[in-house]
Amino acid sequence: MIQHFQKPYCTDCEHRINSILRDLDDYALDTLDSTKACYVYKKGQVIFTEGIPPTGLFCIHKGKVKVYKTGDEGREKIMRLAGDGDVIGYRSLISGEPATVSAAALEESVICCIPQETFFKLLRANGSFSMRIIKLLSGELDRAEEEIVHLAQKPVRERLAEALLLLKETYGTEDGDSSALNVRLSREELASMVGTAIETLVRTIAEFKRERLITTEKKKIRILDLPGLIRVGNVHD
Repeated sequence: MIQHFQKPYCTDCEHRINSILRDLDDYALDTLDSTKACYVYKKGQVIFTEGIPPTGLFCIHKGKVKVYKTGDEGREKIMRLAGDGDVIGYRSLISGEPATVSAAALEESVICCIPQETFFKLLRANGSFSMRIIKLLSGELDRAEEEIVHLAQKPVRERLAEALLLLKETYGTEDGDSSALNVRLSREELASMVGTAIETLVRTIAEFKRERLITTEKKKIRILDLPGLIRVGNVHD
């Protein structure tokens, strides 16, 4: 069951400075605080579901979230990762259509839901906020186009290396262990990110371990050779 609790306030949120809400004035922030609802989602709990009309804009106060589509035979394809200060669910709100993706917590997460009416009020009243939403939509389209090219042209080795680098960029590393990724994914989730079968993922991880690029301990992944991983991923600035 989702826990309802004393909600955090936008004016005090340490992540607001890096979020799309950073340009809002005190009046707008007070409006958010008076209308939003905040919840604690346990690991694995679904935040919203593909095919269901949206209820609002979801802002991650603290935690990690996967945004995914469900394909044939119930297999997931992770489309996006989100963390502290990120917003999700905006595309279906703007289109007025049922959600085209689902979202679930990768770990216990505190997430605020901004009602649909408040979201559109902010869009109409704040040009900077509207532009940030437009940039988010544009960035999402760019990522989707890149994903199509990568799946068609990049081998699994490159895609796995790129996925690990993306996890590092999105969630960073653990305090006190600068090589360990600060996120835990199952083999199924990592295979979903890479766009490959679990068996192929396991073989490729074994190759990376033999090449001393990474090491694993259960779900913990450590990057041992960052420059080497960048080379394998064929990643450029």
